[in-house]
Amino acid sequence: MGKVTVQKEIGGRMMSLETGHWAKQAHGAVVVRYGDTVVLATVLVSPTADAEIDFFPLYVDYRENQYAAGKVPGGFFKREGRPSTKEILTMRMIDRPIRPLFPHYYRNEVQIQCMVLSTDNENDPDILALSGSAAALAISPAAFAGPLGSARIGYIDGQYVVNPTHPSAPPASAISRDSTSSTPRTANWPAARWNCSPAGLAKAST
Repeated sequence: MGKVTVQKEIGGRMMSLETGHWAKQAHGAVVVRYGDTVVLATVLVSPTADAEIDFFPLYVDYRENQYAAGKVPGGFFKREGRPSTKEILTMRMIDRPIRPLFPHYYRNEVQIQCMVLSTDNENDPDILALSGSAAALAISPAAFAGPLGSARIGYIDGQYVVNPTHPSAPPASAISRDSTSSTPRTANWPAARWNCSPAGLAKAST
């Protein structure tokens, strides 16, 4: 299959999904670009099912390495560390909506690997990783009942905003916070992730 690219303007910025150029040995590989943030999502699928297990072996890995922000790890340990809390939560965010879209009897091992290749310090790559993972699964031989899309909805100055950038995020007192997240290692982003649940939005509007 040759190189295929699809584009769509979302939130005033162009999002593109590209396949057929990177990671050709994977069963599915999609490069997602949004602004200057780039994420590579790849999928590998086992050709046979494991008859000795009674669960669906779905493995998700998401990494925000420092090179994505143009940095090199320094100090005594000149290598990347363990996944941050934000990376672990992003892995769960990818797993939760994707897992129910497989048949309950499916036992083929599926591995999803997402790597942040570049970041512009404005567009969070976690949403791109979820969209890229779903697109990579859709073009793979996995029994995936997708695809699916993802977006972050913010509430800024009385208006709902699709995929708000980090500089446009409201001050901490303007909207409730999610205390379970932390600052990613790759950039100087705000430590808070805005609570965009219905309860959080209702609180922000009052």
